[in-house]
Amino acid sequence: MTRICVAGGTGQVGCEVVRQAVDRGLSVAVLSRNPPPPGTPGRLDGAEYFRGDVTTGEGLAAALAGADVVVDCLEGQSGKALKNFADGGARLLAAAQDAAVAKAVMLSIINCDQSSFGFYCSKAAKEHVYERSGLETVALRATQFHSLLARMFAAGAKVRIIPVLKGASFQPISPSEVATALLDTALVPALGERHRVLTIGGPEIADMGELALEWKRATGARGVLVRLPMPGPMGKYLRAGLNLVPEARHGRQTFAGWLEKTADSL
Repeated sequence: MTRICVAGGTGQVGCEVVRQAVDRGLSVAVLSRNPPPPGTPGRLDGAEYFRGDVTTGEGLAAALAGADVVVDCLEGQSGKALKNFADGGARLLAAAQDAAVAKAVMLSIINCDQSSFGFYCSKAAKEHVYERSGLETVALRATQFHSLLARMFAAGAKVRIIPVLKGASFQPISPSEVATALLDTALVPALGERHRVLTIGGPEIADMGELALEWKRATGARGVLVRLPMPGPMGKYLRAGLNLVPEARHGRQTFAGWLEKTADSL
């Protein structure tokens, strides 16, 4: 039986990778700094949970023992986690090599190497770590998640303003479909290639204003759509359309379809 280790397996995408892997009958190890206690909603039956920290190396050997492949869904949003993101990746890969893991797949962001935004730069730096690893590695770059847009709209709606960034279109994708792509990629037999970069985007491209209206209809939220400038590196990235990959449309769940399934929890 194939054994998969999911680093960051309690996050949005990682948890879905774990669920799908268990459903496929795989042996699953979950690496997390704070594993959910037994019997809580975040802990999935059929998976083994290990406490570990890629910033120190603590617990990595136990989580990776016997694994055939590791799927890295870890995130470093801010502070030390962001600063040490690439170093944590190197530590994870070194431990994976020591455990004789054959392959590693990481979740990344579309065109992260063409942005000077800090979070995206950290992803690009981690991709370079993967590229230099002795393992067979894959970086799966995805467009922004449906949930990111929903959070942005919801934050503004609290003050009756639905933010719409000027000149920005999005190609959002379902986190569950990204998880499927990660798992499918992880289970592809070794190809003998040192490193590959794959790209996936959502099934449709739409102006942010159109997506905001869909969110309002689905949630019943009140608020005025206000178009705002987006300065700095992220604004430049979005205006250049670097968050879009029209040639790599993936999956079937549109933003409207995702909202229909999740509106009750938004």
